[in-house]
Amino acid sequence: MVGETDNKDKNESRKIAIVLISLLLLVGVAILLMLPALADIIAVHFEPGLGLKTSAVISFFVTVVTLLVFAFASGDGLLGELQFMLVGFFAFFLIFWLMIAWIF
Repeated sequence: MVGETDNKDKNESRKIAIVLISLLLLVGVAILLMLPALADIIAVHFEPGLGLKTSAVISFFVTVVTLLVFAFASGDGLLGELQFMLVGFFAFFLIFWLMIAWIF
């Protein structure tokens, strides 16, 4: 009995894994096909001001300083919550980068 339910669970997990992998591949292909159109839209809306390269440098340093303050204020230090710090870094960086390029 245990072997049958085990096999059913394995088959179900394989089906779910195949569906998730195919979905990720489909989303990846869609993003690759949309990149030329998105590049033109981004260039029109974000380039006239400060520029993406300059705002990336500024947002990198703003993000690093902000997350260092958060890390020391939380009490765990830099290594206590590293996995959350990395996700937070990329989220802050992306938001700061695009907002600085858009506003300035």
